[in-house]
Amino acid sequence: MTKRYAIFDLDGTLLDTLDDLTDSMNYILGKHNFPLRTRDEVRNFVGNGVRKLVERAVPPEYKADDGFIDKFYDDFSLYYNSHSDIKTSPYPGTLDMLDKLLENGFDIAIVSNKIDSAVKSLSAKFFGERIKSAIGEKPSVRHKPEPDMVFMAMEEMGADKENSIYIGDSEVDIQTAKNSGIPCISVLWGFKDRKFLENSGATVIVESMEELGERLVNYQKSQNN
Repeated sequence: MTKRYAIFDLDGTLLDTLDDLTDSMNYILGKHNFPLRTRDEVRNFVGNGVRKLVERAVPPEYKADDGFIDKFYDDFSLYYNSHSDIKTSPYPGTLDMLDKLLENGFDIAIVSNKIDSAVKSLSAKFFGERIKSAIGEKPSVRHKPEPDMVFMAMEEMGADKENSIYIGDSEVDIQTAKNSGIPCISVLWGFKDRKFLENSGATVIVESMEELGERLVNYQKSQNN
C-alpha cells in the first residue's frame, strides 16, 4: 500500500478555536480601552496570520502604525499562548476521523497561520502522537497561502506531492494547496460557508468529519489501484 499524507489546517478544520481567539483579542483590546470585537468579527478576521488579525481588530487609526502593531502583536501572542485551550476543543468526530486515517496508512500533519508555539501545544494536547508534523507561524517561514509550511511538513514526514492532500476551511487553504501543487478538500464546519468556498475555487467540499474520512480513505484506495 502506498503511503499517503494528509495535511490539515488547524483553526476551523480540526479545532474550534474561535472563542479563545475572541476572548484573547478582547482582553488585549480592553487593556487599550479599544472597542471590543464580536465572535463573528473575529471569525472574519482570521486566516491570514496573527499580524493581519491584529491589524483588522484594532481601530482604523492604528492599522498603519507598525510600531504599535508590533507591540499589540507581541501582547496578544503572549496572552493567547497561555489562554489558547480554555474553550478550544476538537470538532465532533475529529479524533475518530484521524484514527481512521491512521488505520488506513496515512501520516498526518498540521500547518497553520497560528503562532507556532500554540500550534505545537494544541496539537500535542488534543491529538497527541496522531500528528507527525505540526507547523505554525514563525519568522523563518512565510505563512499561508505561501507553500512553505506545507513543504516543511512534507519534508518532516518524508512525503511527496503525488501522495499528499490538503484539508482546510477557507480561501487561504484553497490557495495554499494550489500553490503547493496538491489537491484540496474544503470543509463546511469552519469559518466559511459553501457559497464563499465555491466562489474561492473549491472543487471538493465535505459537510461532516465522517464524509471527510471516507473521501480521504477512498482517495487513497483509488491511488493504489
